Amino acid sequence: MRVCLISVEIFAWGKYGGFGRATRIIGRELVKRGVSVTAVVPRRGSQGAVEELDGIRVLSFRPRDLPVAARLYQEADADIYHSQEPSLGTYLAMQAMPDRKHVVTFRDTRDAQDWRTEFRLPSLNPAQVIANWLYEDNWLVKRAVRRADGLYAAAQFISPKARVKYHLASDPVFLPTPVNVPEKIQKATVPTICFVSRWDKRKRPELFFELAKVFPDVHFIAAGKSRDREWDEYLRSTYGGLPNLELSGFIDQFQSNELSRLFERSWVLVNTAAREGLPNAFIEAASYGCAILSAVDPDGFASKFGYHALKDDFAEGLAALLKGHCWQERGMRGHEYVRQVFALDKAIDRHLDIYQRLTAFDRPGSTQ
Repeated sequence: MRVCLISVEIFAWGKYGGFGRATRIIGRELVKRGVSVTAVVPRRGSQGAVEELDGIRVLSFRPRDLPVAARLYQEADADIYHSQEPSLGTYLAMQAMPDRKHVVTFRDTRDAQDWRTEFRLPSLNPAQVIANWLYEDNWLVKRAVRRADGLYAAAQFISPKARVKYHLASDPVFLPTPVNVPEKIQKATVPTICFVSRWDKRKRPELFFELAKVFPDVHFIAAGKSRDREWDEYLRSTYGGLPNLELSGFIDQFQSNELSRLFERSWVLVNTAAREGLPNAFIEAASYGCAILSAVDPDGFASKFGYHALKDDFAEGLAALLKGHCWQERGMRGHEYVRQVFALDKAIDRHLDIYQRLTAFDRPGSTQ
């Protein structure tokens, strides 16, 4: 079986987002099952035209060179083309390989209000948001979605959003993102609160840093950095001197176990973003028994497994979670949910079931 993963990134060469993380881990785990995996992505940084990453053959094109992108989908010669969030790449792959199967996973369906938030709080600048919007949200993308052989959603709340946006006959089917669930968890002996995200303005990291001021006896750890260098420097110079705040910088979870150790130590994951899909960090942190303190509540991760700070009441939420070890009960509830739904082998099995039904190929072997 040959699978081509279509994405705007793959968590390497300077581009580290949720779509890329999902693309890379799905590809890596499929390779372990004996699947031949190619990924086609826009070229980033020092990335070459052809690379290998965790057994995945990665083909890249310059962002504006769409004819080359179409040729790469032909070169992939896959049985299944799987888009990790629809984009113009979804349409180009269908045009290039119309006799193959094409499926889509909606990871962060953005409506008009979501795009307004992106413009108001851009990661870099408004021009970057416009470029993303043109590539990911044009009429050709909508046409490709409605022609797909299978439509899925990485979070349950995304399904009705996608149905409305793309005028679908029914809700896309939930397809969980794989995550490795640890067998044992050893928490820090002192209250430890983490923030794991890009320090972009839409993520509002300053609210996390201000929270550290309110709880001087609690240890705070912020992992990540901003794509906006000036904003990153401002945050570090403004808050870097707080004695209870640790700035760990960007952590590449594919190169070390540092992120796993951070989640294992932490009691609570804080998310201050103005808008989100279902962040990978929610699933990963919950797998380690972290309670979720968040202004957004995708699939009830905050309200069921932590505290939903609907009015940005993060201080009240953290106090409530720390009182009487409430965080521990909520965190273990989240751990059990992730173990049942998102565990690595179960989620990859779901992907393989879909591919097998569409192609009628024999099921690839089990993980070695």
